[in-house]
Amino acid sequence: MGLPPLASGPHGTDALRPLLDTVLDALRAGTAARRGPLPPGGPGAVAARVAEAAGEILPDRGDPEALRVLVTALAEGAADPAHPLCAAHLHAPPLAVAAAADLAASVLNPSLDSWDQAPAASALEALVTRALARETGAAEALVTTGGTESNQLAVLLARERHGASLRLVHGENAHHSLPRAARLLGLPEPVVVPAPAGTLDPAALDEALLRVPGPHLVAATAGTTDAGLIDPLPEIAGRCTAHAARLHVDAAYGAGLLFSDRHRPRLAGLEGADTVALDLHKLGWQPIPAGLLTVTDPDDLAALHHRADYLNADDDTEAGLPDLLHRSPRTSRRPDVLKAAVTLKTLGRSGLGALVDAVCSLARHFADLVDTHPGFALHAPPTISTVLFRPAGATDDAVAAVRRALLGTGRAVLGRARADGRLWLKATFLNPHAGPDDLAALLTLVEGHTPR
Repeated sequence: MGLPPLASGPHGTDALRPLLDTVLDALRAGTAARRGPLPPGGPGAVAARVAEAAGEILPDRGDPEALRVLVTALAEGAADPAHPLCAAHLHAPPLAVAAAADLAASVLNPSLDSWDQAPAASALEALVTRALARETGAAEALVTTGGTESNQLAVLLARERHGASLRLVHGENAHHSLPRAARLLGLPEPVVVPAPAGTLDPAALDEALLRVPGPHLVAATAGTTDAGLIDPLPEIAGRCTAHAARLHVDAAYGAGLLFSDRHRPRLAGLEGADTVALDLHKLGWQPIPAGLLTVTDPDDLAALHHRADYLNADDDTEAGLPDLLHRSPRTSRRPDVLKAAVTLKTLGRSGLGALVDAVCSLARHFADLVDTHPGFALHAPPTISTVLFRPAGATDDAVAAVRRALLGTGRAVLGRARADGRLWLKATFLNPHAGPDDLAALLTLVEGHTPR
C-alpha cells in the first residue's frame, strides 16, 4: 500500500472525486436512518451507537471503510438544522453553495497568518471584510469564529485603547461571553444594568454611567439569545455619546437583518457603535465558523500588532508583503471568508434578504398559531425569528419535561429560556424551507407530549 493521496495538487481532484461520492452516500444513508431532526434514545444510546460504529479509533492497521462508516454514524447521530422540526438554537442549516465553497477552502488549506501561505485568500478577505464593515457603518472588520470571539476581541480592543481600569457596562440580557471576557482580561467586575422588558433600560444605563467612574465600555445587544430582542440602540448610542463612553453592539444574531429592506430599520443606531459583532452562521446560513467584528476606528487594531520574524519580518513588510498578524489574535486561520464571499456574490443582497424575510415570517406565523390556540401561552410577538411559548397552566417542571421528552424521541428539537420568572419553550426558526404544515406539526407534537 502506497502513501495516501493528498486533497490538493495536480492529482488532488482525482483522489477526491470518489471520496466525495462516498461522503454524499453516507450522509444520505445516515440521514435516512435517523428519520427525524435528532437521533432517538438520548445521550447514552447515541454514544453507544457511535462507539459501536467507530470501534478502535487507532487500530494497528487502517480501515478503508472508515470514511463511510464514520460519516454515516455522524449523520445518523446528528441534530439536523435542516430538518423543519429542529428549532432549538441559533444553529442555521448551511447553504449548499456555502458548504461547497467550504470544501474548496479545506482542500486548498491556506493559513491566513502570512501572505506567502494565503496570497489570494488574504486579498479576498480584505474585500469581503470591508464590504461587510460598511453595512454597519464601520471602516474595517476582522474575521472571527463567532459572537463569543468577537465580543472578547471587542473588550480587548477597548481595554488596550482605554486602559485596565475600563468598566464594562452591559444589560442583564447580555450574552455570557461579555462578562466572561472582562474576567479573562483582568478587568473590574462589570456593571449590570436592568433589562426589565428583556432589553437594556436606557434610563438605568444613564444612571450607571453617572454613578460608576469610567472609562466605560457599554455593550448593547441586537438579538438576544433567549428571545431575539433588540436593545433601543439609538437611545443607548446617544447616552454613550453624552458620557463619552465606548459602545459595542453584540449583533451576532440580529445583524442579518441588514440584508433585508423590510427589517433593516430595526437596527437603526447600529452605526453609532465603535465595534459590532456579527455571525454569518446564524442569519447568513454559513457553515460554522463565520463571525466578524466590525471596527469603526482602524487605529484600534494597533492593539493586535505583533512581530514574528518568520511571518511578518520588517523588511518583508517594507517590501510590500501584507502583514496579516494584526488581523486576528489567532495565528493559523482557515479561509472562512471564501464561503461568505461565494454566498454574498451568489445570492446578492436581495437573495439573502429574502431568506431573512422568510424566517421572520415563519416566526410570526408560528406565534399566531400559538396565540390562537387555547392550550398555549405566547410570551410576546417575535422581534426576529425566535418565539417563546409554553403549554397554558403548565409548571416549569412540566415545561422542561416536555422538551426533554421530545429530545428523547428525536421527533422535535426545542430550546428553553427563562423570562418573566417562568420557563418557556423556545423555537428559533432559521430554516427558510420550513412551511406552515411543519409549524402546525411542531405545535401538535408539543401538545401531545404535555401532561394533562
